[in-house]
Amino acid sequence: MPNASALTPSSATQSFEIRPIEGPLGAEILGLDLRLPVSVQDLARIRAALVRHNVLVFREQRITPEQHVAFSRRFGPLQVHVLNRFHLQGHPEILIVSNVIEDGKPIGLVDAGADWHSDLSYMPKPSLGSLLHAQELPAEQGDTLFGNMFNAYETLPADVKQALEGRRAVHSYVYRYRRLQKLSPWRADLTQNQIDEVPEVEHPVIRVHPESGRKALFVSEGFTSHIVGLPKDESDALLRYLHEHTIRAENVYRHQWRAYDMVFWDNRSTVHYAAITPQHLRRTLYRTTVEGDVPV
Repeated sequence: MPNASALTPSSATQSFEIRPIEGPLGAEILGLDLRLPVSVQDLARIRAALVRHNVLVFREQRITPEQHVAFSRRFGPLQVHVLNRFHLQGHPEILIVSNVIEDGKPIGLVDAGADWHSDLSYMPKPSLGSLLHAQELPAEQGDTLFGNMFNAYETLPADVKQALEGRRAVHSYVYRYRRLQKLSPWRADLTQNQIDEVPEVEHPVIRVHPESGRKALFVSEGFTSHIVGLPKDESDALLRYLHEHTIRAENVYRHQWRAYDMVFWDNRSTVHYAAITPQHLRRTLYRTTVEGDVPV
């Protein structure tokens, strides 16, 4: 167990640098030690950087699960993932993301990033952000890609923006789960209780970020099943167009993981993707998700 003082705010600030990453989003946090107390002032600086840069990369964080959870909780209540068999023992707030198979069973969610999505957008209060901490990394592959949804919205043609204004879309965990289940031998059938925990929700196609006031697209290949009020063929075509527009190379940051990286991304302004890493290249990470607010 970490020293309890490491889990609580402090009046003492740490000296750290926020270095923007060249590209459409992202910044590195250099010199901050999350094993030490994080002051209210430092936390505010980190939060402002998240809103500005969308993705933050905390280098060299040799932290425990307790410290991971405690730091995440400083940003809001934590959301517990519906797939409880992949919770870290003793820490239900942590979802294990892993391609490792032990005794013929996966130790974590193998295909968590298998399509572009915003974490927990299928919830009434989707995630503010996710914090993913590297535990075991392969020597190759295993990158995570992030798309900037502010830029995606702002670079849409004016007529498309007008067509999307006021539209709402359905986000569904079951929709994504059953689609990925056809591609993965590791996704067991959901129980009825699990299905009941995640009913479909509607959110605006264009959301206003609650902290910056900027508009962002809020649909994804993963969880958005359809746009309300459009025939299926029109909805499918429009969502396909928006997805292809979002993942243009100039709008994407590719994160190449280093040992002990902690990556914190804003689910209100990004989507992300990580191809399934082959099983001979072991990859395990721990993820927490912070609850956000009802999108408007």
